[in-house]
Amino acid sequence: METLNFKTNLLTSDDVAAVTLSLNDIEPVDGWNVNASGLLTVQTTDNRIGEQVIDAVKKEGYWAEAIPI
Repeated sequence: METLNFKTNLLTSDDVAAVTLSLNDIEPVDGWNVNASGLLTVQTTDNRIGEQVIDAVKKEGYWAEAIPI
């Protein structure tokens, strides 16, 4: 299991709700959450999906930036 982290502007429950379907549609995502400061943490079996996650968030009108490990 890999963990990917992203800095985002997802700060409210409405923001999180807006991206939920897009993030859930990414096949290798096993789970994800957003903390109060907008940190998106994604659990996956494929660490190459970073761009897919960023695109899914952008598709809903928000931004995400990968945080290197």
